[in-house]
Amino acid sequence: MATDKEIGIVSCGVYIPWHRVKREDIAKEWESFGGGEKAVAGHDEDSLTMAVEATRNCFRVTGFPLDLDGLYFCSTTPPYLEKQNAAIMAEVFELKQTTMTLDVAGSLRVGTQGLILAADAIRAGRAERIMVCAADKRMSLPNGANELAFGDAAAAFCLGRENVIAAIEGVFTTREEILSTWRSDRDRYVRSYEERFGLEMGYNRAVPGALDLALKKTGLAPGDIAKLVIYAANPRHLRGPAGKLGFDLKTQVQDGLFGSVGNTGAAQVPLSLIAALEQAKAGDRILVANYSDGCDVLLLKVTDHIKSFQEKTRTISYFLENKRYLPYVKYLRWRDILPTEPPLRVPPEKPSASALWRDNQSLALLGVKCQACGTIQYPRLRVCVECGAKDQMVPYRLADKVGRLVAFSHDNLSASLDKPTTIGVVDFKEGGRLMCDLTDRDPEEIKVDMPMEMTFRLLRFVGGIYDYWWKAKPVR
Repeated sequence: MATDKEIGIVSCGVYIPWHRVKREDIAKEWESFGGGEKAVAGHDEDSLTMAVEATRNCFRVTGFPLDLDGLYFCSTTPPYLEKQNAAIMAEVFELKQTTMTLDVAGSLRVGTQGLILAADAIRAGRAERIMVCAADKRMSLPNGANELAFGDAAAAFCLGRENVIAAIEGVFTTREEILSTWRSDRDRYVRSYEERFGLEMGYNRAVPGALDLALKKTGLAPGDIAKLVIYAANPRHLRGPAGKLGFDLKTQVQDGLFGSVGNTGAAQVPLSLIAALEQAKAGDRILVANYSDGCDVLLLKVTDHIKSFQEKTRTISYFLENKRYLPYVKYLRWRDILPTEPPLRVPPEKPSASALWRDNQSLALLGVKCQACGTIQYPRLRVCVECGAKDQMVPYRLADKVGRLVAFSHDNLSASLDKPTTIGVVDFKEGGRLMCDLTDRDPEEIKVDMPMEMTFRLLRFVGGIYDYWWKAKPVR
């Protein structure tokens, strides 16, 4: 098929939650076995908040703001099933009203399908830059293989024509219909059929076939590929397609981070691709294969711009090093798998749709800057607190600024899944003061003057409505 080397990945970013669960802790409760660990989204995180964080890390390379023509949210676990999740993300990043927002769902291939759709839109001239975000927080029943395997993470890619770090040289797709892993509209947990059936009738047929097709059409051999990024529900499965085609499992096949992060569903292949790009050099070819009811194959060629990206990005190793282990029982509570006694308090009031419509226009966490004296302040006011100038304010984004903790309190009586509830007052270096909840913190380590950064989180879920806003967490 026709290719366009000018179109490709301009930047990318990842997000891996701070919390981990050791597989041996899970196995101990069920008298089984397991090694390594998996990343676990916090009680105030979901696929959308993780996608926001991955996108923010993508902006670390390109700079913010960036004029985007499209934003695609790709997930099998979107918070809303009938409401566009990408529209919420667009509000967070203050994207223009003409930005094309799109939710891509229904398959573990949504991450690569989002990349293909974005590249096609740019090639057709309908867009110049599109952000593609893939994230998943999949649910699994206790005492099963999926519970040990599933992890949570997100990855984001900005596609365009300028300063491309990895050009898309070819796209190849195949389809199939097989019931091996699925979740219906009536299911909360992922279902899987007998493993050998899915391998022999699905994975081990579809993936090698699609890869072989891609190699033949491009005239390349396995030896021409620097890294093979390939989906696998389990690392053992890689030996089938990779070994069958002659790829070296030790040097050519990219680590899928299964032992340290887990099978992250729609984010697994995008996350592994970013891991490959972090170590790539100009001229390398990367072959990407993503499997689920068929196979997507993308051929990428790394450009000279890769070095600039590698110098600016917040790497995967940063997230792997910064972590806190979570007790298994607490993990079950956070997932709402283990029922507990509800707090004996008045139930929270259902959010107002009209009030949320008004408040959601501040999801970008905007303060104001006085054009008369330059003072930055939050919350937003019409009159400058420093010089008294009236109606001379311009919006000023605080979400990406570092602040300092000037006061805090721990509340052990509040109804929280992560007691104590920690509330802090953050002063931003440039100006502005914000009182908010603190998250991803060890209460014993919190102290005045700690540097803090903002993170987009879920505040509550009441009456079928997700209420999002910003919290602060320690800079690590």
